[in-house]
This record gives sequence, C-alpha cells and structure tokens, in this order.
Amino acid sequence: MNLKTRVELSTMMFLEFFIWGAWYVTMSTYLTKIGFEGTDVGNAYSTVAWAAIVSPFFVGMVADRFFAAQRVLGVMHLLGGLLLYWASTIVTPGEFFWVLLGYALCYTPTLALTNAIAFNQMKNPEKEFPPIRVLGTLGWIVAGLAIAHILTRFIAKDVEATAIPMRMAAIASFVLGVYSFFLPDTPPKSVGKKVTVGEILGLDALKLMKDRSFAVFMIGSLLVCIPLAFYYSFANAFFNEVGMEGAAGKMSFGQMSEVVFMLLMPFFLGRLGIKKTLLLGMLAWFVRYLFFGYGNMGTLAFMFYLGILLHGICYDFFFVTGQIYVEKEAPKAIQASAQGFFALVSYGVGMVIGNNIAGLVVNHYQVMDAAGKVSGHLWRPIWIVPAVMAAVVVVLFALFFREPAKSRNNAAAQ
Repeated sequence: MNLKTRVELSTMMFLEFFIWGAWYVTMSTYLTKIGFEGTDVGNAYSTVAWAAIVSPFFVGMVADRFFAAQRVLGVMHLLGGLLLYWASTIVTPGEFFWVLLGYALCYTPTLALTNAIAFNQMKNPEKEFPPIRVLGTLGWIVAGLAIAHILTRFIAKDVEATAIPMRMAAIASFVLGVYSFFLPDTPPKSVGKKVTVGEILGLDALKLMKDRSFAVFMIGSLLVCIPLAFYYSFANAFFNEVGMEGAAGKMSFGQMSEVVFMLLMPFFLGRLGIKKTLLLGMLAWFVRYLFFGYGNMGTLAFMFYLGILLHGICYDFFFVTGQIYVEKEAPKAIQASAQGFFALVSYGVGMVIGNNIAGLVVNHYQVMDAAGKVSGHLWRPIWIVPAVMAAVVVVLFALFFREPAKSRNNAAAQ
C-alpha cells in the first residue's frame, strides 16, 4: 500500500471515531441537564444497539450488492450529519429517541463500510490494518480532549452539559461525508449473489451452540453486556455530577489504555490462554464499578481514574479475545457468520437490555429537590448493581466455560 492510500485510510478512520467519541460520551450529561430521566437516557443510548441489530441487513442486502462502499459511506455520513444536528435541537424524549435512532441507523453501517474500504486496499491485512485502525482510537481520544480543553476554554465551561459536542460531531460527519467520495474505489462485493437473512445475522453459527463452551461463551457475552451498558450510558453524567473537571477528556484515558493493552494482548493470551484472559476482562468490569461506587473526588479520586484506565482490560481482554475465540472455534466456512452472531448477541441484544435496565436503575436512585426536580443521584448503589451483575457472570463463566484444548496447551507451554 502506498503512502497516499495509507494517509487517506488513516484519515477516514480518525474522522469515523472522532464523530462517535464527540457525541456519545457526553450525551448523558447533556440529556440529564435538559431534564431527561434515567430511562430516557437509557433509551437514547439503546439506539446504537438497535442499529447494530438492523445495520447488517443494510450492509448485506444493499451496500454489498449494489453500490460502491465509499459512496454509501459518503451518503450515510451526510444524512447522518443532518439527523444528528436535528437531534441536538430537540428537548423532548420521545422525538429525540426517534431522530437519534435515525442517526444511529445511518452511522452504524459505516463501521463495517470503513473496514471494507480499508481491507480492499490491503495485500496483508494482518500487518497493514492495525496501524490504520489505531487512528480510529486516536480520533475518539482527540474528540474527548477537544471537548475538555478547547470547547470548554473557548466556548462554555459547562460545554459537556450542552448540545455543542453533538453539533461538533455533526460537522465532522459532514466533513467525512464529503471526504468519502474521494476515497479509493471499493466496488460492491456481492453483485448478483443471493444473500440470506441467516447469513447476514450470523444465524448459520447457531449450530456451534451445540458445543457447551461456545454456548456458555455466547450467553456470557450477552449477560456481561448488560452491566457494560451502565458505563457507556451514564459514566460521563456521573463524573460531571460528582465534580470531575473536563470529564470527557479524562475519560479518553480509557481509550489510551485500550491501545496499550491491545499491544499487550499477545503476551497475555500466550501465557494465560483464552479462558483466563476472558475472565480477567469480565473481572475488570466488576472492579471498575466498585471503584466508581466507593471513590470520591477527594482522597479517593484515584479510584475514579483507575476505573477509567481499566477500560483497556475491560474491552480488549473480553471483546478482542472473544473475537479471536470465535475465529478459532468456527469452521472456516462460517467464520464470518459466527463473528456476526457474536456482534448481534453482545453489541446488539445485550446492550439493548443493558441500556434499558441501566435507565431504570438510575431512575430508581435519583434524588428530588423540594420543587420536585431531579437534583442528583445516589451513585454508589447505582454502580453496585452492575458490579454484582458482572460478579455473577464471572462466577458462572468460570464454572461452565471449558478452555479450548489448543489454547490451553499453548498457555501451558509458555
């Protein structure tokens, strides 16, 4: 791959995740500020999970069969930018949900499209893709730092509690939308090919559920994504409410640790094997929520920062290891279906359930002032709920999941 193409793809990845990091992290703080209840916030975040369930149909049935990927990417981001800006002007929960769902349905397919565009230009994806994909993580980090150190300084000190980050994301979406039409050509892959609903949703992988450990892994993935949703939906609102300055910027430390632990993955997998690495990722969610529940912005502020830094273990050790496990266990003919099934179960169904439960829990522990308005939340019991959930999943997974023989032997040989 030549330098020009590498720069084009890296810029694409940077903008793709800059957009997501710009609106997604701070939205709970903004919605809480304008009077949305916990269930309303949970519903808003569930739009991405619903879109994760629906978007494979769009990519498989439309984008892969009729249109060049870079053109679809451009149209999705231009339309998405309009919808996200529209959402930033809405202050009623019902209307906000439907407009944001429209945006999520535009954005979520672009995650697969950017990968398709990148892979289409590569001769050796194993070596060429990681340095380009890491620019996406950098884009997310820069979005958080821009909110914390640029928008906060030059526009409004409480910018995280405003719609400005959403509008920044909308502008970036317009930029990527236009830029996409100048990306390398990526023609449709499945012209004339018959594609079934089962293939798109990864239902061909259901036959793997006959294996007990694979079934335990999939059920565990669904269950662990329920407590996971608490972090994505309410962490920024929590940090702002307890008085953390520049919360969005400090939360980007989690993505920085993600890069570090991604580089350490081969070391841990080689020595611990699949099961222990997965358990370590699950256990990190339990520890993280305890840190959030028992920390404070005084002498125990370090617990908040440790909880943020655990994101690398929480994400990489479970989701990346999970993708590797699925790749190893699925026969070659259905590997793509198996990965799709894993994404559907975790990012889709698990997160939909998790966001709704998180909203109900946050609602239950809200504190009302004398005028009947929400004045704060009892955050310790809120974080204890997902901590207990994660602990239960850890115990069940440890008891019932069996280490793949090849992974176990490799770990023993280290």
